[in-house]
Amino acid sequence: MTIRSIEAIPLSLPYEMFGPKPLFAGHPRQMEILLVRVETEEGQVGWGEAFGYAVWPATRAALEHLVAPLAIGRDETGIAELNLQLQRPLHLLGRTGAVTFALSGLDIALWDLAGKAAGKPVSALLGGARHRDLPVYASLMRYTDPALAAHNAAAAHERGFAAIKLHETGVEHVKMAREALGPQVGLMLDVNCPWNVDEAVGIAQQLARFDLTWFEEPVWPPEDFAALAQVRQRCGLAISAGENVMSATHFKQMFEAGAVDIAQPSVTKIGGISEFMKIAGIAARYCVPLVPHCPYFGPGLLASLHIASTFEAETMIEYSFADLGASPLGDAIAIRDGRITIPQAPGLGRDPDPDVIARYRVA
Repeated sequence: MTIRSIEAIPLSLPYEMFGPKPLFAGHPRQMEILLVRVETEEGQVGWGEAFGYAVWPATRAALEHLVAPLAIGRDETGIAELNLQLQRPLHLLGRTGAVTFALSGLDIALWDLAGKAAGKPVSALLGGARHRDLPVYASLMRYTDPALAAHNAAAAHERGFAAIKLHETGVEHVKMAREALGPQVGLMLDVNCPWNVDEAVGIAQQLARFDLTWFEEPVWPPEDFAALAQVRQRCGLAISAGENVMSATHFKQMFEAGAVDIAQPSVTKIGGISEFMKIAGIAARYCVPLVPHCPYFGPGLLASLHIASTFEAETMIEYSFADLGASPLGDAIAIRDGRITIPQAPGLGRDPDPDVIARYRVA
């Protein structure tokens, strides 16, 4: 099948995050999604998602002006090979950031197309699902107020989430959240790369009494795997990272450095499903479990579910703790008893809702 058209479709969705919305680049943070629509000459349509949020204009430009001209007219059936062929002429523009985000969205859409053409869910094309559903944890926003963080942690648990992840940098936030949740609920902390080695180790020592499942991205810069390995060796907590690691090659370097206990690739940032599956193979050789980074509400979430369902061991799925005013996937995703079901329809299992696209599309 030949690619006829590639379209970037940005959405800005209304949402409630149960606290004041933080500023990013001087503006209140929005729930911005960048859908990728691919149509073949035969009229079949596949949907992907490129990393959106505040960077979506750059990602859309990369898709429309760089990636699409190279991909249109190509045979889309050899997806992983096409992904590599597109990476090569684009490498001078950077191996991370908007170009890779754009490639990710295209790759996901092509896997959706392949599943639809085969009449099978994407997981079947990746070797077959080992799990029909997976435990899901609530990934909270950053609230800065310890009492509000604790309140929302308890509220998320009451909604049925299997575990809770905070995005705070204060020990008091973790203390109050643990007190609100009790000792039996899984609790994770993602601090988004703020510290040097000694600072991270010092904070980790203060956190040790709160029984964290993992301590995520404690070191700046995130690509300093040697520094991250030092923290892991010294801090006594399980270290996780990966949302800012942008290729299978870089993940291999991270594993060789002994930097993490848990790796967290992000399917809309690392090159899509094709690159994620390469990382899964490398992680298996190094015996590093994967927990997908997945703050997505569209095809990126579906792609993460299909990938994770193929893992031998059950893994948790990240789900952003926010109420959307409109969901691009409608009622396709439901969380029951702390678990999320992997769609079984062909492709990713659900196309984005055209009414939501029409209403919330950004010009």
